[in-house]
Amino acid sequence: MDPWKFESNSGRQTALALTCIGAGMILVIGFRHFDSASMTNSLAGFLLGLLLLLIGISAFLVRGKQTIVVDPRMRRIVVEDMNRFRTNKRVIPFSEIVDSGIGYLGRKSNYVTFYYINLRLRSGEDYPLFSPGRFFDGGSDREVMESRRLRLEEYIKKYAGR
Repeated sequence: MDPWKFESNSGRQTALALTCIGAGMILVIGFRHFDSASMTNSLAGFLLGLLLLLIGISAFLVRGKQTIVVDPRMRRIVVEDMNRFRTNKRVIPFSEIVDSGIGYLGRKSNYVTFYYINLRLRSGEDYPLFSPGRFFDGGSDREVMESRRLRLEEYIKKYAGR
């Protein structure tokens, strides 16, 4: 059986970071004057702009690509995080996975929800696959994540003897 490979969308990460930087700059410039009549509102707008600017700059600096490879032949999942400063590689053998489930980030009421697969490892650690901040295709569709989770469970049962 061939390995199953996924790559995150670093372009969307970059777009989000640049949007935060742009919004932050607009707020900082727009609210840079603190007059006595509306000093509280101006200060709040300025500080919000600074916060967005800092978040955007840090997100831009640490953006990267995550690659997930599910390899049934080798009976493992390899997660590789690559960014500008370092590369991390984590290998999770099928035999270390005790359970899996679907997690989500966001609220259904505002229609912004990201789903991911949550792996429970023998050590008690919960490890998220398809992390929301990485923008994997299908990350906002529960059915897509559930089908990936079921396929992963089949691999684990078949190749790890679970």
